[in-house]
Amino acid sequence: MTHLAAVQGVLPEHTYVQSEITAAFADVLGSTGSDRAMLERFHANAGVSQRHLALPLERYWQLADFGEANDEFIRVATDLGGTAVTKALAAAGLGPRDVDLIVSTTITGLAVPSIEARIAGEIGLRDDVKRIPLVGLGCVAGAAGIARAHDYLLGHPDEVAVLLSVELCSLTVQRDDSSVANLVASGLFGDGAAAVVMVGAGRAAEHGPGLAAGQPQVVATRSRLYADTERAMGWDVGATGLRIVLGAEVPDLVRGHVRGDVDRFLADQGLSRADIGWWVAHPGGPKVLEAMEEALEVEREALGVTWRSLDRIGNLSSASVLHVLADTLRDHTPAPGSWGVLLAMGPGFCLELVLLRTAD
Repeated sequence: MTHLAAVQGVLPEHTYVQSEITAAFADVLGSTGSDRAMLERFHANAGVSQRHLALPLERYWQLADFGEANDEFIRVATDLGGTAVTKALAAAGLGPRDVDLIVSTTITGLAVPSIEARIAGEIGLRDDVKRIPLVGLGCVAGAAGIARAHDYLLGHPDEVAVLLSVELCSLTVQRDDSSVANLVASGLFGDGAAAVVMVGAGRAAEHGPGLAAGQPQVVATRSRLYADTERAMGWDVGATGLRIVLGAEVPDLVRGHVRGDVDRFLADQGLSRADIGWWVAHPGGPKVLEAMEEALEVEREALGVTWRSLDRIGNLSSASVLHVLADTLRDHTPAPGSWGVLLAMGPGFCLELVLLRTAD
């Protein structure tokens, strides 16, 4: 099995309480009266008390166009990404030259060369490191990135893989868009990065049990893509950049599909939901989390780490589920030999499931 040797979340230095962001965005939109009241209601109901932003709050309204915003994306994402990978490798007792494969994911900016290529020389990755940039997966990509790196390590058990996620959602908020989707997104999404160091079974055995002590192993994964749901979530790309598509049907898709897909996935491993000791879910927002609780038939505290992550840093798209995973392993220490499920949903519309187990 693949070992998760370290999980590291990183956040930008600029931190604001929700009310500050609400007021600034309302002023930019020119929202007054009932329009401002609606914006304030959406932001108040987002389940978010503060967020970390890529730039100082006043800087956003000075960005001239999509090109300038994307330049800032590349600058900040490269810095955060390098920090996340370096810290995660150090936590795993490994160095940049130990990395054989790096998978990177982002959906909030465009970078060619991609972010992992831009940080490679800065942090000291080998010049023969294999790179896989994942684009277009959005919120599901944290879970899908772990799954795809696991697939690789099954065939290369003596190697080390790193997953890097960098999402700067604040740079995508549209200043001329008073649609419900944009208003909701402006109150929900934050900025951040995360890195996961994954080690194949052979490499883990070579380093002894200390490498994986307290860290889970990936046992199995599953992907699900739902037909005729392409407009549930994603981007419309236009002259002003990335304009969010966020359908009201997302909670219903969770209720309609997650329970059956989780049950079938677990049954194939000889398990049921009753065997799962800890859940690591993407914080899609209050309505999505409530639908997830209903689908999994669990109490709110079963997703308590996810709820608290949403409150503290907002929804970080693909990086969020990795922050929840880091918080779970650091603060809640799953019992030895216990089963966990990491899950996220995203554009497609799709679901990714990862079955985890801590070492005995």
